[in-house]
Amino acid sequence: MKAFGGKILFLNRSDINTDEIIPAKYLTDISKEVLQPYLFEDLKIEGFNPKTDLRNVGVVVTRANFGCGSSREHAPWALEANGIHLVIAQSFARIFRQNMFNCGMMAVELPASTIDHLFDAYSASGASLQTDWENRCFLIQSKAGIEKIAFTVSKYDRSLVEAGGWVEYADANY
Repeated sequence: MKAFGGKILFLNRSDINTDEIIPAKYLTDISKEVLQPYLFEDLKIEGFNPKTDLRNVGVVVTRANFGCGSSREHAPWALEANGIHLVIAQSFARIFRQNMFNCGMMAVELPASTIDHLFDAYSASGASLQTDWENRCFLIQSKAGIEKIAFTVSKYDRSLVEAGGWVEYADANY
């Protein structure tokens, strides 16, 4: 199973689309690794620099409707190629969310009030996150200490993650 934790990248914007996650001009190759240097290349958020801000990141926390736009597996692949296996948002575009789980990654929705709290409490602190599967919570660590944030994932999506993705799940179950 992939690691679901690490340094958190806070992207303070709603409606980040798949073209901003990975520009369409890079979709001519089917190798995940080829996508690695282009993650968020076209994303415009004040103060965000994809060349420097993605170092050692393992988790993205963002606002509503993440992954909207064109449906393509390349968007989760670009995240995975950069070691990001967990995105936490208020909501996701349906196809993007399922593509994440189909790739053995996690797209976890939390209420707007919890997302607001995470931005207020941790976006400036260099926080990191670990996933506690047994207790279904995230452990967020910063200079101020550790906070637990509960999450839910359906039994089916959890099975996809534990298997490593849809292909591995299908191989084991069909």
